[in-house]
Amino acid sequence: MNAPHLPKVAGIDSTVPSPAHTVAPTSAATGTPSATSATGPGAVLQDRLASWVSDLTTLHELTERLARTDSLADALQELLRAGAALVGARRGLVVLEPRDGLGPDTTIGLGLARADLGHIETVPRSSMSYGKILDGLPGGEREITQPDLFSEDGLDPRHREVAARLGYAASYALPLSTQAAGRLGAAVWLYDEPAEPVERQRHLIGLYARYATEHLARLVEMERTRACMTTISEELLPSRLPRVTGVQLAARRRTGPRGGGDWYDALPLPDAALGLAVGSVTGSGPSAIAAMGRLRASLRAYAVMEGEDPVAVLSDLELLLRLTEPARSATALFAYCEPALRKITLAGAGHSPPLVIGERRTEFVETSLSAPLGMLACWEAPSVEVTAAPGETVLLYTDGLLHRTGDPMDRAFARLHAAAASVPRAVRTDPGAVADHVLRSVLPDGLDAADSEEDVVLLAARFE
Repeated sequence: MNAPHLPKVAGIDSTVPSPAHTVAPTSAATGTPSATSATGPGAVLQDRLASWVSDLTTLHELTERLARTDSLADALQELLRAGAALVGARRGLVVLEPRDGLGPDTTIGLGLARADLGHIETVPRSSMSYGKILDGLPGGEREITQPDLFSEDGLDPRHREVAARLGYAASYALPLSTQAAGRLGAAVWLYDEPAEPVERQRHLIGLYARYATEHLARLVEMERTRACMTTISEELLPSRLPRVTGVQLAARRRTGPRGGGDWYDALPLPDAALGLAVGSVTGSGPSAIAAMGRLRASLRAYAVMEGEDPVAVLSDLELLLRLTEPARSATALFAYCEPALRKITLAGAGHSPPLVIGERRTEFVETSLSAPLGMLACWEAPSVEVTAAPGETVLLYTDGLLHRTGDPMDRAFARLHAAAASVPRAVRTDPGAVADHVLRSVLPDGLDAADSEEDVVLLAARFE
């Protein structure tokens, strides 16, 4: 009778060698039928099949957990936890250092504090198993087993000292590499006592590491793309805010994982005036970032020419957008400020109204309802004038601040108003502190820093 073929689970090869401890030797000494049947070929085969199914089930569960991670840091932590379970270790570290030198480079520990990782990094790299793997030294192209560090001939004295201090006596290291991406890094698991994984454990961790490294390679590419988009968008925004007599400025920005089209600007204008602008371009990714850069540059030019008339500035911007990018729309708000008079003339195109924050009032500026740029054949909306009292802060922001709350718009506006009204008196003189308080209050529990499809921009101007 042929044994049934085991199904493959999650793309894992089912040919896992049977563990030695599950195969009981046949005893000829007993000679009894019951003993013979209990240790016969059928029982041995069933034992092996049960072991294979158990191993495949474990690998399936571990790979499923890894597949659910969507950030590089979470994936590295899951790799360490799963590997520790498979090889029977308690602690470990993974050093991510792609061979192409493009990063990201990081070291993450399991059961090791940051200070412990610092101690390990003081050991000469060439004497560490992960260093041999990362630097391509002899023996670093495959797994490295050190079953008893303290009895090992030629162990670096500093390595011996650190191992004794941290309390580990053996290690097992694996290279993390793929055929397409090359070497990404190395994972090391540490044992408290002299030990090493058996053949079955090595086979299982090898299968798991093969899948995990492919997943890490995808996340590395995503991280690089995200960093590139963030760098490009930051380069398209002001590197520093201008210093203008009579007004203090501060800006805060949170970008989604794909990079978006939310932007801000502040530029000195003739006659000691100041132009403030915030806006948002539809879409995300490189095309939205490029469109944002073009729109901001164009608004700057129009503001220099006719900034005292915000309606004219936005009208010119709308015409440019409609002619050059007819498939795209945008919201924008432009404010012409005269700091000496604390006077602000502003116009908005489909944008949320600014918020005035002061000792005696916290209120939204009443702007006229208007369509976003690029939505109508000809955009037009009246401007409004606001006079700020000494010490008041005018807060401009993009809709992402409201959308990230997940609340309906009326409740999101109410949350924003409550956050602005609760700014502590001690920090009202600092526009940066005001913006930080509003951001944390409207988006609590890390929502301001969490990945989101919605970008957030705040621009605060405090008038003296």
